[in-house]
Amino acid sequence: MYPWFRLLRVAMGRHDGQKPGTFDTTVIRLRAWPNDLDLNVHVNNGRILSLADLGRIDWFRRAGLLRVARERKAFPVIGDAIAKFRRELRAFERFEIHSRLIGWDERWAYLEHRFVKAGRVFGVVAIRGMFTGKNGPVPPQTLVDALGRTERSPPLPDWAVSFTESCGSLSEALRAEERAAGQHG
Repeated sequence: MYPWFRLLRVAMGRHDGQKPGTFDTTVIRLRAWPNDLDLNVHVNNGRILSLADLGRIDWFRRAGLLRVARERKAFPVIGDAIAKFRRELRAFERFEIHSRLIGWDERWAYLEHRFVKAGRVFGVVAIRGMFTGKNGPVPPQTLVDALGRTERSPPLPDWAVSFTESCGSLSEALRAEERAAGQHG
């Protein structure tokens, strides 16, 4: 089940009123609940991906990106995600999600969500996503400019470049399978 109540808390939550800079990190504090657990009695890997959504929505909201996207009738779409799990998180443990924008290219923005417990990173989720509107994808630079910011993306880290190449290869393999099967879409 999706963490709807947590989403509402994050979406309606208060913060210090400071808008994060383009590359600043935002932090939300949460607790692991029994409905987050799997049969190994730790937070389920799928739930970690859902919780990353909360960090992303918080960053978008606080940075002003949701407002700018709504003005353009655009909404966020995740194209790809990768996750690295280092340690487990058990029921009732407190943790934080540290979210930040890594950079962007002509089409995709790259965000990182670090899951932190007691000062140590126990997991990382990185996504490649975009905002899309009635005319298709909205270039990330357009949204950054609409925020009144002058930054350009720094060079993407090597892992993000490899991630992009891998995602492209997988997409092409899937398209080739569909062509071979006579499917279109």
